[in-house]
Amino acid sequence: MTLWLQALDARVSGLSVGIPTAPSLYELARAGDRVGEYRADIRDHDAVNRAVAEIEPEIVIHMAAQPLVRRSFTEPRNTYETNVMGTVNVLEAVRQTPSVRVVVNVTSDKCYANDPRRSPRPFVETDAMGGHDPYSSSKGCAELVVDAYRSSFFSPGVAGHATARIASARAGNVIGGGDWGEDRLIPDIIRGALANTPIAVRNPEAVRPWQHVLNPLSGYLRLAEALHAAPEVQGGWNFGPAADDAQTVRWIADRLTELWAGDLRWDFDPGPHPPEAQMLTLDSAKAREHLGWAPTWDLDDAMSAIVSWYTALRDGDDMRSVTLAQIQAFEAAGALV
Repeated sequence: MTLWLQALDARVSGLSVGIPTAPSLYELARAGDRVGEYRADIRDHDAVNRAVAEIEPEIVIHMAAQPLVRRSFTEPRNTYETNVMGTVNVLEAVRQTPSVRVVVNVTSDKCYANDPRRSPRPFVETDAMGGHDPYSSSKGCAELVVDAYRSSFFSPGVAGHATARIASARAGNVIGGGDWGEDRLIPDIIRGALANTPIAVRNPEAVRPWQHVLNPLSGYLRLAEALHAAPEVQGGWNFGPAADDAQTVRWIADRLTELWAGDLRWDFDPGPHPPEAQMLTLDSAKAREHLGWAPTWDLDDAMSAIVSWYTALRDGDDMRSVTLAQIQAFEAAGALV
């Protein structure tokens, strides 16, 4: 997102407690070269407030999170503090900063209450929030926080209401070159490929709405643009892939094995593992109908772009240029501007 905004000539500032992985896309693509960096913990209300007041942004895209389901079982308090109170802190800072016109709050497809007794259909924006694990629950809580702030502080007719407009964006399993997150399927497989070692895959029959990261990012940008122009755009929005791109973990692992030019092996890890939903898919009809958004790259495009990115890294290419070239190719395929 930082690189794309820079390519659109936006003035970008970012707040983070630090760089979460080594290596990282942020460092490899030198995304911080033209960024106003604020090192602060999203859980620190005063630090967040000071940063937003100093930056005086027009658009706020809130992505800070504890994003790992399995870590939420070992660090539940940190998960709730980051994902719930971190969102509260951002919205409190926005309330105090008149320059802000738009807030796009990014949560997850896992914000929805995935009751096994419900009919097996894609989630729509009006479905109930919930979650049986701390991560999913925290994302449902964050959605409730955004809804309460929108109704209480950011709606016309509320005495002294803030001028900002707020929407939430919910995306599925986002994949792409430069991801080094722990306990994530493609980064784990790529680490194994680069080290010539097999990796263990849990839950190979689980179905997820996989999509290249540029697909939902294009949706977030489209949402921010629409929200700037029209208050009725406030609310929740799904940005998921086409139905055919909801595939199993096994399909992803096998396709990477086919595309990678070298030795790549994976094995089934029987566990035990914390419980995970077997089926998660999103209905993005609302975004198609009201924002004119649709995913530009299908899953096969995504897998090819991912292998191309990591191959370029292995070959010592300039990863800022490689990443910007992928953004340009995505735009040329009809995504944005």
